Amino acid sequence: MAKINRRKWIKQNAYAALALTIPGSITASLYKNKEMNTKHPICATCGVQYESSTQEHCPVCEDSRQYVNADGQQWTTLDAVNKTHKNIIEKVAPNIYAIYTSPRFGIGQHAHLVITPNGNILWDCITNLDATTVDIMKKLGGIKAIAISHPHYYSTMLEWSKAFGDVPIYIHHSDEKWVQRKGDAIQFWKGREKDLWDGMKLVLCAGHFDGATVLYNPDHGGQLLTGDMPLVCSDRKTVTFMYSYPNYIPLPPEAIQYAKESLDPLKYDAVFGAFGTYILGNGKKAVDFSIERYLGQTR
Repeated sequence: MAKINRRKWIKQNAYAALALTIPGSITASLYKNKEMNTKHPICATCGVQYESSTQEHCPVCEDSRQYVNADGQQWTTLDAVNKTHKNIIEKVAPNIYAIYTSPRFGIGQHAHLVITPNGNILWDCITNLDATTVDIMKKLGGIKAIAISHPHYYSTMLEWSKAFGDVPIYIHHSDEKWVQRKGDAIQFWKGREKDLWDGMKLVLCAGHFDGATVLYNPDHGGQLLTGDMPLVCSDRKTVTFMYSYPNYIPLPPEAIQYAKESLDPLKYDAVFGAFGTYILGNGKKAVDFSIERYLGQTR
């Protein structure tokens, strides 16, 4: 790219440029109290942070939906992850930025920052969080709230909340028992839907976990941000539903029917999955087709 064109590109896409040049070694401390980063162990397999420094088992990984590393339970800390990993922030839609870690850590999911007129929401979380990530996201408008689809993506959610002013974290109450670090920022919601702002809402799909939810944004033609219920397939044309993805445990038809009833009233053109796979057109048709395909295989 010619130098003058690169300057023009950087000027027009300032935050994207920052995202592509995150340095690998940031020495600045995210918090004045570094104890926040070191005393809470993180499971190296799923990336979920725990309260106790004497934690021996990871209930998230010992559950049949996940797995314990073949070499046994392994722990790390946020400081240690910071030293060997960096975050990439990538614009994937006019109003959405994907945040993910390189090299891959834990499950490897992507979080998504959704930009809206009355405040941004962080959909799902990743484990790695450093000063550069916080700085870039604040320049993008910060975070008004965090919402998480299901327990596999709880990661370091309290660290994220604290970094952005103790913003609320919305989790469905059905998954409360899976929260490994308690905090005042966590707000459990009940029912089938939770209204947010600018027409956005959280919608309960259940299935993968009892509290598995999606985020719906009516703007930009309608956007559905999913976790693992449903999961966007590699073909970027269909979605699927599973009780356990790594262990290949399917869901019963009644669970798919429940998700269908939750998703039917929503109007959306795009579906944003948790691993960088997106359906950017005819999203609702793709989901409806996938549901009928799944049910057809179980009849």
